Amino acid sequence: WAVHGDLTDTGKPYLMNDPHLGSQMPSIWYEVGLHCSEKTEECQMDVAGFSFAGVPGVVIGHNDHIAWGLTNVGPDVMDLYIEKTNPDQPTQYLTPDGWVEMESIVEVIQIAGDDPIEHQVYLTNHGPIIGSEYDLEDFDQTTGLAIPENYALALRWTALEPSCVFCAMWEINLAKNWEEFRQAASHFVVPSQNLIYADIDGNIGYQMPGNIPIRIEGHDSMLPVPGWNGDYDWQGYIPFEELPYSFNPPSGYIVTANNAVVGPDYPYLIAEEWNRGFRAQRIVNMLEEAPKPISISMLKAMQGDNYDQIAPVLVPEILKLNFSDPDLEAAQRILVGWNYQADMDSAPASLFMTFWQNLVTNTMQDNLPDDFNVGVGSTSKEIIRQLVTQPENPWWNDSSTPERETMVDIFKLTFEESYRELKKDFGKDPTAWQWGDLHTITFENQVMSSFPFVNKFFNRGPYSAAGGNEIVNATGWDPSNPYVIDWLPSMRMIVNLNDLSNSLSIHTTGQSGHAYHSHYIDMADLWRNIYYHPMLWDIDHIKRQAESLLILNP
Repeated sequence: WAVHGDLTDTGKPYLMNDPHLGSQMPSIWYEVGLHCSEKTEECQMDVAGFSFAGVPGVVIGHNDHIAWGLTNVGPDVMDLYIEKTNPDQPTQYLTPDGWVEMESIVEVIQIAGDDPIEHQVYLTNHGPIIGSEYDLEDFDQTTGLAIPENYALALRWTALEPSCVFCAMWEINLAKNWEEFRQAASHFVVPSQNLIYADIDGNIGYQMPGNIPIRIEGHDSMLPVPGWNGDYDWQGYIPFEELPYSFNPPSGYIVTANNAVVGPDYPYLIAEEWNRGFRAQRIVNMLEEAPKPISISMLKAMQGDNYDQIAPVLVPEILKLNFSDPDLEAAQRILVGWNYQADMDSAPASLFMTFWQNLVTNTMQDNLPDDFNVGVGSTSKEIIRQLVTQPENPWWNDSSTPERETMVDIFKLTFEESYRELKKDFGKDPTAWQWGDLHTITFENQVMSSFPFVNKFFNRGPYSAAGGNEIVNATGWDPSNPYVIDWLPSMRMIVNLNDLSNSLSIHTTGQSGHAYHSHYIDMADLWRNIYYHPMLWDIDHIKRQAESLLILNP
């Protein structure tokens, strides 16, 4: 998010970013500063921030004029086409102009220490044919769709079309104002990102870029469609000028947290499914309620906020339950007066999060197919939020029993189940439970973690952490591995556009990929406790802080 200088203690904007990605070791990010010793027409780089290893530029960060951040939009940029194939010539597919031969490509995959593998790829006008690699051999028997006797499936996806996302990033690295930033963003065609902007002149902005397909009315892209008649072909892409953007809005801030960026009146389809907006709403609430002017210390607290917005919906209902067991009553009492913050040392958070995990299972998962995992994220929170207002709704019923259960029945069952679970693992005294004892992160090495016995020399953890699913400090987990973090703020950054040298940053593990280097895991404690280090900018300051100096002479 970005905050305009009208609301800040410096009179200039702050820009915050903490993109949520899967956990890994080493960190996906590498902090870097790229500064031409003398800026000239041939050497214009003066930029600092976060990049991917090997990328000659900064992906998230700031230069001497602007700062930018990004998070996923999540647009629907894929369509699956059912192609009619020729029974006499299976590599031919039907188009409005008749039978056409698929383009054939042999991909050679080099294998270390072994012979290369050749993989045959067939291309249609919609994209590559997919099949056995995606377990789709019985597609015609399991989908319930009208499938031709002879068919193949083709995937159209914007990521398979030629583009140069790093060209856009390099242009952003050199941009000096909003107009140049937007021009650079127009080349950022895939993957579509929420681009947040601020500059030293006091402006803030938002731009959604990307190639977003225009589909015919009635085609919502949720199901595979016929490819042979041309009726469902894309009609081009949404023009860049018609993609969502904002510049210096009256509110004085811009917030994006994977939530919907357009309303129902927007004339094009970007996506049918969005994050339900719990994190975005919490950020907006904090900005609205914050004492003014907003300071960098307030923004640090916001990035580390552990408030769970479903808790004030559910906890009052839990406290209404009547139990005859004094142990259950004692556990119930620890929720009285809870501030709904999922802090590491919080006993109420440990009980509530266990209750939440089990409530989703007992309310929804038992009514769904075994191979469909509804998860414990924003969709589940929105469903439960609405169901609480309908205590007799059939979704509360436990389909495995002959009785018809209500919300109160399921809440009591779930609370008792959660208490027993915590008592077994952490003892009888509920005041001694701590959320961080359940909620942990182990950073697993991307290569060596798959090797038994030696992986312990490369992995690090477990570390206790605060936060949770759909919390600003978004340390998420999957129900298949309860409470163990697999999705997290992959870095945190606060850029001070009044004084770039007073900006802050951190990422999850460390700068080094060498398992026993001092910088392999030295950021983990800072990251999980919401601490930062200075985002070094001034060259003299960098030299004073330098641990070592390496000069490469051409």
